[in-house]
Amino acid sequence: HSMFGSLFLFSVLAGLQPTSPGYKLQLLEFTDLAQTLLLSMATVENQPAIKLQLLQTLQILSGSSDMNCALILKAQGAETICLHMNEPDPSGQVLFCSSEILWNLLERGRKDEVMAQLSSMECVVSLKEAFFHLLINGFQHSDLQLRNDLLVITTLIAENPSSLLIESLFAKQLVVIVKFPEFKTQHPVVRNLKLSYCNEDLKMKKLLMNLLVVMSKDFAALQLYKEEQVMLALLTLMMPPAASSGRRSGSRHWSSVQQEELQLQALATLATIAPLMIDDYMSFQGNIRLLLLLEWCIGQDAYFGQGHSFHGTGGRGTKKAHMRHCIRVLRSVASCGDELVNQNLCDQGIIGPSLSGILMQMEANTDEEDEVTLEMKSDIQLIISTLCETDMHRKELFGSEGVEMTIHFLKKGSENFYSGLGHNKLVLSTVDCVWSCIVGCYTTEDYFLAKEGVFLLFDLLLSSPRCVHGVILATLLELCDNPNALSHILSWRASGGQTAPGLLLQLWRQEEEELGVSRTQHGEIKDPKRPILSHHQQEEDTDLSFPANVPSAAVLEISENQRSKIYCIFCKLGFQDLPGLSTKDYVTLSIVKRYLDFKVGEVWSEISKELSLDGVRPVSPDEEALSTICKIAEDTARKVKAEQNSILEQQEKSNISEEELTYTEIKSHWKQQELTVKSWENYVSRTSNYEILKVFIF
Repeated sequence: HSMFGSLFLFSVLAGLQPTSPGYKLQLLEFTDLAQTLLLSMATVENQPAIKLQLLQTLQILSGSSDMNCALILKAQGAETICLHMNEPDPSGQVLFCSSEILWNLLERGRKDEVMAQLSSMECVVSLKEAFFHLLINGFQHSDLQLRNDLLVITTLIAENPSSLLIESLFAKQLVVIVKFPEFKTQHPVVRNLKLSYCNEDLKMKKLLMNLLVVMSKDFAALQLYKEEQVMLALLTLMMPPAASSGRRSGSRHWSSVQQEELQLQALATLATIAPLMIDDYMSFQGNIRLLLLLEWCIGQDAYFGQGHSFHGTGGRGTKKAHMRHCIRVLRSVASCGDELVNQNLCDQGIIGPSLSGILMQMEANTDEEDEVTLEMKSDIQLIISTLCETDMHRKELFGSEGVEMTIHFLKKGSENFYSGLGHNKLVLSTVDCVWSCIVGCYTTEDYFLAKEGVFLLFDLLLSSPRCVHGVILATLLELCDNPNALSHILSWRASGGQTAPGLLLQLWRQEEEELGVSRTQHGEIKDPKRPILSHHQQEEDTDLSFPANVPSAAVLEISENQRSKIYCIFCKLGFQDLPGLSTKDYVTLSIVKRYLDFKVGEVWSEISKELSLDGVRPVSPDEEALSTICKIAEDTARKVKAEQNSILEQQEKSNISEEELTYTEIKSHWKQQELTVKSWENYVSRTSNYEILKVFIF
């Protein structure tokens, strides 16, 4: 020590300054110290004090440098630390330091590499031993935190295929803990387990339910859930306090705030797991339990808890969060398409006054709409649409109340479509309600028409963005099968006087502009060989290397734009005596009228091209027939072009005739003015000149 003191005194007298700790750590990055310390752990297994110092040093190095973390991982550091963290430790600090090092590697190193090193049976068993050691023997707050940290690492491992957790029986034991303390069992894992019901125990319970969601991707995990009746545990846990008084002793130890958070976490877990375990869900009366919870939410004026946590976004201090997650579970279950589940929901009266009434009650009681409320409204509409889509009787149950609901939301329009709160989803779900719950049932269709539903759809079509046009046009097309709908369509007028046919033709032109279809200044066909060809099709048509075995671009193009829907609507309306069309509209209408002929021509043109690319030459009769068909399509385009020219010429003549008539009226007006001036001048001359007056008299 005296020697080091002398050297320090000499350095100070010589004017030297000690280096900073940050500089020292930076220099350590260029050495192999981290790897050396890690590899030397095998030589100090019987020296706990030195081993602890090594781990503490690695903890400092890994927590201060990304490069050190990379060096540790290069030496299989995550696996080494995990395998040695359960060795005998008189100090009780080895497990803590090991966990901290693993967390540093996850935060500062490559997460995928850490998970690859930990994804082995030996590491999973080591984590299992450490977790259960802390679960049974840990009572201090730091022990409980460390236990939860290990559970998070286990969850990260389970994000990869969770077979390791199942094969090691770790998953089975964790599933048993999920049900504790609500369900008492004689399983050795929980026989002597006691919870303190502190916030760390609450976090563990929530982490375990989150682990259920992560492992649910594995079919073997679902079988495990079935054996351990996880569905019953979740359905019981999510029930409201008044309905869960029959739970076994233990649940009362959770505070009201903690119980609420567990309730919400259980609902969030059910939204993922219930569709995957639909048989268990039905066996334990999942639909009835959820509807009871929904009824409880509606019946509560305010909720006493404040522990909504993450799952209570937008509804803290109220029952809104419970409603939100309850509706989410119902939506996910109904979307499975299981007829038994959906029929059970309908038997509970969910289509009639239940969901529609809740929706309108929410609409009436909402002063200012927020993201959560809008999500619930759109989810309710999606549930009803899913249930009614293929069943005529359910559409009848939707009835007048359901029609009134859709009319109400259609009237709101799309002004807030891009607000970011979810109005866009609400608009789409409302139109989906019309499609799934009204269209196809004449009773509801007629009531919808009587409430001017078609007018509202056209108003929405006029004001909504292009991304919504497809579903609205498809809905209008289906409504056209009702003979009473055609008169409503032809009677619609926009605020500027635009008619429905005029709006449809305007949308047609917008679609062609988006598709890059070649047109003249007045909307005429520019190239008769490609009358309706889009820009994308033109590129494929000119690409001789384009493979001939791909699907037909002419057919696929139909589903990518709205021209086919507009054409079909006009087929229902007819192409004659349409109100409120301009010359430009008639020019466009001549193309719409021949849309199917042009499409057929495109398909035959593709067939001809594919034969050429494959080196196949048809026999003379087939070649002649193919040539004739292609020529007919081109001749049709030329006839349409001639018809368009005739329309424009007629309009030009009409304009000239109107102009001549206008000039004639102007000339007549000026002639009248001249006669009036001349008459006035004569009058003045008679009154001012006596000689002129005598001539006029005699």
